[in-house]
Amino acid sequence: MQIGFDVGATKIESVILKDNGEEVDRSRRDCPKDYISIIQTIKDVVVDLEKKHNQTLPVGVCHPGVHSPQTGLVKNAPNCVWIEKQPFQKSLREALNREVFCENDGNCFALSESIDGAGKHYKIVYGIILGSGAGGGLVIDKQIVSGPNGVAGEWGHNQLPFMAAQREELKTSNLREAEVESFVSGLGLAKRFNKKYKKNLKANEIFELYRKHELDAEKMIEEFKINLAMSLAVIVNILDPDVFIFGGGVTNEIDFFDEIENLTKKYVIGKEYEGVFLKPKYGDASGVRGAARLGRKSSY
Repeated sequence: MQIGFDVGATKIESVILKDNGEEVDRSRRDCPKDYISIIQTIKDVVVDLEKKHNQTLPVGVCHPGVHSPQTGLVKNAPNCVWIEKQPFQKSLREALNREVFCENDGNCFALSESIDGAGKHYKIVYGIILGSGAGGGLVIDKQIVSGPNGVAGEWGHNQLPFMAAQREELKTSNLREAEVESFVSGLGLAKRFNKKYKKNLKANEIFELYRKHELDAEKMIEEFKINLAMSLAVIVNILDPDVFIFGGGVTNEIDFFDEIENLTKKYVIGKEYEGVFLKPKYGDASGVRGAARLGRKSSY
């Protein structure tokens, strides 16, 4: 068995998994807003669980951002600022006096689904997280591929393919505003819609208007479809994954995946793609389940 933690902006979720994927225990606590308290909360949960189950257990943790291979500090975690630029893995190892495996939450999502989820029968699994941001993770042969810089799979921070031609229209020199995330994430979609149409709506409200055939919402979601398809086609042209697995709150609003799949083929070289688009078996629980798989040497 192994303990997995999912550290997010608002919660710390934990689970104990057996090697066969069976959940033995699950809990959820509010995430403290300071670094030391986060470390202590995780330690407290580990102590409680090990006392309850009367054994010492391996620990895996997923979180926003990645640990820099150069500095050992967390980077690229703007929605979880209390661990940003902190030696998170080192601190946990010292607090628990053992090996602790830490990994990006998108990678853990993809790992979970590749082992015993929607992608278990596929070799190359690409996890796509469409939530307040846009993240992802790459798993090949049920092993996370993170790369020497720890950023493999971070498709949401690429520039959209056509952005150079539309830089003047975008009216910004800020490259972050030209990233995929700014066009297909929940926050990005809402920001663009509200700026263009002088509204104050959240992404789920825009999707609801789209389903009611409201004209402005229809225009924006049609753009969303094209932007998402173009960005996925770039992944196909480089990695050619067997399957895309989509998670996150925005994914729950999408009822047109067949259309996205067909649009993606339009932008793929040769205009053919035999991969599949799937929803996750474990939904929002995939991250913490993937964390509980970190460091395991078992053959799945």
